[in-house]
Amino acid sequence: MLKGKAAVVTGSTSGIGLGIARALGRAGCDVMMNGLGEAREIEELRAGLAEETGVRVEFSGADMTDPEAITGMIEAAIDAFGRIDILVNNAGIQHVAPLDKFPGDKWDAILAVNLSSAFHASKAALPLMRAGRWGRIINIASTHGLVASPYKSAYVAAKHGLVGLTKVIALETAEDGITCNAICPGYVLTPLVEKQIDEQAASHGIPRQTVIRDIMLAVQPNKAFIGIGHIADLAVFLCGDAASGLTGAALPIDGGWTAR
Repeated sequence: MLKGKAAVVTGSTSGIGLGIARALGRAGCDVMMNGLGEAREIEELRAGLAEETGVRVEFSGADMTDPEAITGMIEAAIDAFGRIDILVNNAGIQHVAPLDKFPGDKWDAILAVNLSSAFHASKAALPLMRAGRWGRIINIASTHGLVASPYKSAYVAAKHGLVGLTKVIALETAEDGITCNAICPGYVLTPLVEKQIDEQAASHGIPRQTVIRDIMLAVQPNKAFIGIGHIADLAVFLCGDAASGLTGAALPIDGGWTAR
């Protein structure tokens, strides 16, 4: 389906990003991974993904708070593959605290990783996409890009901003053979969410299972975490011809959360 295409997936050494990188590879797309972790473990992931899918897989350790490093990552992908067709802006971090106690440095970091990195990566990738008259930009936002929850001021602000950025990119590229969409997952059991569960349990002085049942999944009518594979499949669909007319959308995959 995507043979001959090349993708960059940020934050793809675990969780949703890794699932999307794997799904794109299985669809025949070369992949530039990016993310955090021990060098040995990352190399095992990279090599394993390449062996599993038969595509070329590279890795960039670019810091998603550093605009120059982000541009360098896109340039490295172009050098490695000769092109860039798909950009998945997935990198994200989280911190949970009441607004009046929210650390300023955490606010700055969350805005940088969750929002500004998507701007810098998209800016660097768009010229080559435009030259090739084909491109797919997928921003992994969140249900929190559509609705809010307490104690997540920076995350909610960044994800709302990411949905807005998605719409602007879609409008600016509408005649260029490029689409830009946002996927807005509900709660997915990723390392980021695991950390959030622990933080909320500590903040409220309640057990983990109570956080899961009464705080997190209370808002999802299906009472189940969203599967990483379902998000990855949606990302692959957005890269295909069937989605060529779908752009500027914020697509919830949230068990009915935003249907309330």
